[in-house]
Amino acid sequence: MAESSSREMYNVLLLGLCFMLVFTAFQTGSLIQKNVMSSIHEEDPSYASDGLISLSVIYAVFAVANWFAPSMVTFLSPRLSMILSAITYNVFIAQFLYPTNIGLYSASAVVGIGAAVIWTAQGTFLTQNSTMVTMSRNSGIFWAMMQLSLIWGNIFVYFEFDNEERIDKKTRNTVYGVMAIIGILGNILMIFFRKAAHIIEDDKKPPFVKGIVDSFKLLTTRRMMLLSSTFIYTGLELSFFSGVYSACIGFTKAFGKDSKKYVPISGIAIGVGEVASGFAFSILEKYTAKMGRAKIVGLGLVAHVGALIIALINLPFDSPFKDTTSAALIPSNIFLALFGSFLLGFGDGCFNTQVYSLIGVLHKENTAPAFGLFKFMQSVAAAAAFYYSSQLMLPYQLAILAVFLLVGTVTFIVVARNADSRGETFVGVSLS
Repeated sequence: MAESSSREMYNVLLLGLCFMLVFTAFQTGSLIQKNVMSSIHEEDPSYASDGLISLSVIYAVFAVANWFAPSMVTFLSPRLSMILSAITYNVFIAQFLYPTNIGLYSASAVVGIGAAVIWTAQGTFLTQNSTMVTMSRNSGIFWAMMQLSLIWGNIFVYFEFDNEERIDKKTRNTVYGVMAIIGILGNILMIFFRKAAHIIEDDKKPPFVKGIVDSFKLLTTRRMMLLSSTFIYTGLELSFFSGVYSACIGFTKAFGKDSKKYVPISGIAIGVGEVASGFAFSILEKYTAKMGRAKIVGLGLVAHVGALIIALINLPFDSPFKDTTSAALIPSNIFLALFGSFLLGFGDGCFNTQVYSLIGVLHKENTAPAFGLFKFMQSVAAAAAFYYSSQLMLPYQLAILAVFLLVGTVTFIVVARNADSRGETFVGVSLS
């Protein structure tokens, strides 16, 4: 039993480390993508790639590929699926060393497929290495370690691009070269995953199409239909904190003429919030276990309501689009804005750790279709949000988020408490 426990903890820690490295590379590369593309275009006018189109391609392919990902994970095993999928992230980063229009969009499509597989495999692997007692703790540990990538990456960007009006080729190649090495290291470390002690390999693999059929069947269940609003909200808020909020800070000239220097600092604040929530639900396991999943998601609701209010009153309504000198409802305050960044990260951690945990215990015997559906709905919502965020003024974006935040929180609490009342998901209490 002790050996089993230590092996599973080893896998959880290694999983967090590998994803931290792979996503330090990917998230850092994505963060600076728009500025980098602008600099490349100045040097080579034929390079006319668009960052929003790239993101749309990633999430559109991601959404479609989620229907096939469960079957791929079943056939290849979670370990091999993650190894192969991580390669696609490294391809995406490496193409910036030799930028071409077709290279970016091709790599975006490839990483969309890889994203669907790696996240389905990650959820399955995490569940295999957890019990009903340890699922919430392990989700917190993984989430905190993975989100450290936001901190390291943004610190690197802040110092590397400090006071740079244009990112020259040498700087670009240095940054993306370092990111590629970090991503490859995370990829290589995945080789050292160990099989969970209580998992017995079955030589008889189910038909490939069964994974797709299982996903469709699961989608029609009452429980999954209720959770779908929560899944959708995680996609909407993912797009907001990763693509809109920090950009709004950078465009708000009331923060100073060099307001763009606060963009990576906002990213760091988001990362600190993510890590704080993840570690809180793992290190303080006994206390959070008493709270239960419903109350933790309720805490996420409070954090995100606070963040949305801060965004509404502290940022100009036209700040998602361009540099603006427009006044906000109150005098714009950078410290309040960065506190909003922290709340966005903290709330995101509350929602995602508990969604992973709930799916893991409700569908422990057949996790791949459940995690596939989660990522499908999340990615469709993110793709939609990336589109409307370029069209709608800030108050309208916040209104959409507020509606899904409230509905998603209520439906999650209904499912979690329903399951708890039936003895399916007791947190922190051994069911054996």
